[in-house]
Amino acid sequence: MAIELPAVKILIVDDDKAICEYMQTLLEADGYEVKTMNDPTAVEDEVRGGHYHVIILDLMMPKLDGIEVLRRIRKVDNDIAVVIFTGFPNLETAVQSMKLDAVDYIKKPFNVDEFRDVLDRVMKKKGLARTPEEQLHRTIGDTIRNLRKEKDLTLKQMAKRTGLSVSLLSQIERAESSASISSLYKIAVALDSRIQDLFGQY
Repeated sequence: MAIELPAVKILIVDDDKAICEYMQTLLEADGYEVKTMNDPTAVEDEVRGGHYHVIILDLMMPKLDGIEVLRRIRKVDNDIAVVIFTGFPNLETAVQSMKLDAVDYIKKPFNVDEFRDVLDRVMKKKGLARTPEEQLHRTIGDTIRNLRKEKDLTLKQMAKRTGLSVSLLSQIERAESSASISSLYKIAVALDSRIQDLFGQY
């Protein structure tokens, strides 16, 4: 059964293309719709027509600093959740960001788990959080993928071990499809694990 993930649109604004691409890959794997921008001067127009739920905004950019970009965003949209992304957090920028209703911040270089925790907090604040069922499927998918990679197994090898298709296994790992108990049992056996281990810390 396919899972309907929230249609959450995220805009990443950072002059570093490599960081943008990395964050986009992470977020799209988690089911978000993501666009990246490297030119801060074009953000205002993008926000005006983009219908975004969350913006991840770098503070230190050429042409225009993040605080000024945030001011311009607030002229267009007072409700959109803005997460500040910076390698140089200080009291002054923190106060300015709070005055402009930034909802949270992420420090550079960022830890993937901390990044996801911040995003989860933002989703809850804005009423965009996944349902418990969707979160469970995400946890199962992440756990299966991590265990598979720990054992250096490809999806093709997993398919051979389980008798399940590569397509289905990929969908389960990305939380795009829910797995039956029978499928979870086959996956657990293939990974030399117990079925309850696939539920992670849930």
